[in-house]
Amino acid sequence: GDTLRGFKNSLIISCGATVISTVLSIPASYGLARFRFSARKALVLFFLITQMLPSTLVLTSLYIMFSKLGLLNTYWAPILADATLGIPFSIIILRTYFVSIPKELDEAAKIDGCNTLKTLWYVIVPMLKPSLVSCALFQFMWTNNDFQGPLIYIADMQKYTNSVYLRMSMDGDVGFQWNRILAMSLISIVPSLIVFFCAQDSFIDGIAAGGVKG
Repeated sequence: GDTLRGFKNSLIISCGATVISTVLSIPASYGLARFRFSARKALVLFFLITQMLPSTLVLTSLYIMFSKLGLLNTYWAPILADATLGIPFSIIILRTYFVSIPKELDEAAKIDGCNTLKTLWYVIVPMLKPSLVSCALFQFMWTNNDFQGPLIYIADMQKYTNSVYLRMSMDGDVGFQWNRILAMSLISIVPSLIVFFCAQDSFIDGIAAGGVKG
């Protein structure tokens, strides 16, 4: 029961964080790559710096914010927390691809009557499939493996993820239930394996292209 419940909760939180992070990163990275404004370089530097800092620095701030919004003990708290931590990484990756795409495509789409949003959605985004898959896959695996977030933001055991249930099964006082631990360990990695094997071609293309484009 706990194993299947944890699997469902992990899947909900991982999918939610992945969708939010990927969708919000697209317009943000497009704006940093295409538009010129005074704070552009400062924002890029800020996103790079955030990747060097431990996520624990923002736990208190996020907890207070979720508490005031009434999101604690709901799926939304870990979903938004993991998405927030993953967005800077996705922006950095996607911006590299946007910079490599010729601006002439934007100008041609504008001549055809497309505004900025239509150009982004119908012209640019279809070309970004490998990079989008890479960002989404990284976000999904990070969220699926997250232990600290669900443990801090959720108090209801019915909403705990696999990682939390797995840790709760390791009780040194009463002994380890190895059959349960092994079963939960296997189930916890199944979603990441399925997602990776389904998207491995696009993921490898994205990583290879990113290495070439620099």
